[in-house]
Amino acid sequence: MASVGIKDIRKAYGSTEIIHGINVEISDGEFVTLVGPSGCGKSTLLRMIAGLEEITSGEIRIGERVVNDVPPKERDIAMVFQNYALYPHMTVADNMAFSLKLKRASKTEIAARVDKAAGILGLRALLDRYPRQLSGGQRQRVAMGRAIVRDPQVFLFDEPLSNLDAKLRVAMRAEIKELHQRLETTTVYVTHDQIEAMTMADRIVVLNHGKVEQVGAPLELYQQPRNVF
Repeated sequence: MASVGIKDIRKAYGSTEIIHGINVEISDGEFVTLVGPSGCGKSTLLRMIAGLEEITSGEIRIGERVVNDVPPKERDIAMVFQNYALYPHMTVADNMAFSLKLKRASKTEIAARVDKAAGILGLRALLDRYPRQLSGGQRQRVAMGRAIVRDPQVFLFDEPLSNLDAKLRVAMRAEIKELHQRLETTTVYVTHDQIEAMTMADRIVVLNHGKVEQVGAPLELYQQPRNVF
């Protein structure tokens, strides 16, 4: 686990600045949600933490290390996307084990980590199936399992429940929150859904037009909004 520091982060495409000097400190083990309307910069900010988007200026720190110039694979993070990003020709077990195989982990370690993650997520009975044989909720659990086996310092979720129906979203929200309470891994979670943000987060970062409108606990934002937005 590790803290995440975002210091005066800016992002510009040419002369157009879309992230305007954001400052956020995320504590070790905290669950923080980035929430705001489409185009507010929340996914861009998450991608900068992951190293998938170049930083124009400012500093991002994971633990004690400044990671501005550190490649994504060396940042010790794991990311879960809304489209699951599973390999269709691989079984559930192989999808979950893929990153460990790239790191040349031993077969014993891979089997142990996959089994542990599958147990946590209720996937043991599905390990030999292919993504096409799974429901949307099961695919999302596999994507989460693939992140868990890496045992990262930070989990990054980019609107992971957007493709699920309303009933399944409620169930998966509870699963992700329970997972965080169990693993206590620092988590940054992007969503446009205010209910999702309010029910899951320790703290919420409200973004609008690339700026932070307010940061606080869900109840604090509800009872003491800083502005009309």
